[in-house]
Amino acid sequence: MNRTTLAAAFPVTVPVLMGYLAIGMAFGLMLQSIGCGVGWAVLMSAVIYAGSGQYLGVSLLAAGASLPQTAFLTLIINFRHLVYGLSMLEKFRGMGARKLYMIFSLTDETYALLSSAKAPEGVDEHDFFFAVALLDQSYWVLGSAIGSLLGSALAFDTTGVDFAMTALFLVIAVGQWRGAGSHLPALLGGAAALAGLALAGAEDMLLPALAIIVIALTLLRPRLEGGGNREEETSCT
Repeated sequence: MNRTTLAAAFPVTVPVLMGYLAIGMAFGLMLQSIGCGVGWAVLMSAVIYAGSGQYLGVSLLAAGASLPQTAFLTLIINFRHLVYGLSMLEKFRGMGARKLYMIFSLTDETYALLSSAKAPEGVDEHDFFFAVALLDQSYWVLGSAIGSLLGSALAFDTTGVDFAMTALFLVIAVGQWRGAGSHLPALLGGAAALAGLALAGAEDMLLPALAIIVIALTLLRPRLEGGGNREEETSCT
């Protein structure tokens, strides 16, 4: 990966840079508030890198949760990544050993970028994907370290800071909506979320909603792919 690739990937990741510095700092502050210093913040962000899973981890550490409880809750909160990975099989094909890192680094925001971002002419597509993922994680690690250091030096009330992650994803989702050729997948996702909420309630809606989304997208895949092909043909005429 060379400077040209990094220069091409950096502008694409700027929205994530702004968001990850903020929510990474929030994570560092929360971790510092329960007595875990900057070393733990950097280590968790480097080897776990799970966004909302790390926020959950702070609460679990503070509550003294058992390992089985931690494993189960982490699986539930990050179950959506199974769906993410399936949709990226073709994009990651042929990346060799780097594929393992791409799987590990597939956060919500990185997934959103890789779903729509195109490598500029003259830049290898796989190098471009790898650079985007690597830059995104570097922002998260840096934000975590800064937040932890600030938390050790200053007194902060961390109430509500975990909403920063939701706010970041909404910003990216709005950009995806504006640039998308079809809004049907997004509308299906919204409908599935409401259905999951109605069926299972706010605490247990995630798995039912994901199941509905997978089934709906599988059934509608020919229509969605056909619509995308027609749009490409139209844009070339």
